[in-house]
Amino acid sequence: MFNRRRFRQSVPLRDRLISFANEVRMKADLLPPGRERDDLLKKERQADTASHLNDWADSPGLQPPKFKG
Repeated sequence: MFNRRRFRQSVPLRDRLISFANEVRMKADLLPPGRERDDLLKKERQADTASHLNDWADSPGLQPPKFKG
């Protein structure tokens, strides 16, 4: 059997996504308008959306269904 190496992330997912989005945005700002810049801005939007989805999934308002029986 093959064992997986598991480790705990020292930085939460939300912080990693925000950091990635900021880095990509800074790189895109240095580029002239074009396909490469558009691709970087698309990645930035995706990371931002993922961060918002992660916040939503971790929100206290989201509760698992309660079993009645």
